[in-house]
Amino acid sequence: MALTAKGRATRKRIVEETAAYLRQGDPGGVTLDDVRAVTRTSKSQLFHYFPGGKEELWLEVARHEADRVLEDQQPYLGTLDTWEAWERWREVLVARYRAQGPHCPLAALMSQVGAAQGAADVATALLQRWQGHVRQGITALQSSGVARPGVDADGVAAAMIAGIQGGVTVLRTTGDTAHLEAVLDVLFAHLRPE
Repeated sequence: MALTAKGRATRKRIVEETAAYLRQGDPGGVTLDDVRAVTRTSKSQLFHYFPGGKEELWLEVARHEADRVLEDQQPYLGTLDTWEAWERWREVLVARYRAQGPHCPLAALMSQVGAAQGAADVATALLQRWQGHVRQGITALQSSGVARPGVDADGVAAAMIAGIQGGVTVLRTTGDTAHLEAVLDVLFAHLRPE
């Protein structure tokens, strides 16, 4: 659907305000009437911008939240070229998830859109972008001679993303970041020269 500049701005506002609202609780119980009230839109407006209804809106909000995952880690994630930058990234990452606590808006949204067309693409794109940043950081450290040269950058980057996600899953259950911090510490130690 081709939108005017004003239409794109309205659609973006609806996504952002819906995302902010959904971050406060479980999206499972949220209705389009709730969204209409929060975003100050009519039912016809919602369906004009999201003809697929709640599923389409939730998918757009999931894309928005996926982008936030990486944005919240900047500028550190994009500049992992020194060990100091890696340590700052670690601090920001742990602080983000500690503040989030057991509620993960992206995970909750993805469970709502489930098998909807595009849901797997949102998660896959996020993980690929995230892994790409980490891989670039590993190769930057290797180029500077401050990381083990024989380490498979892509493999360790994949392990790091999987470890972060595992740590976040444990955090959602226990409310504790210890597992997230442990996996980062072990992988950082694996990267450092012997």
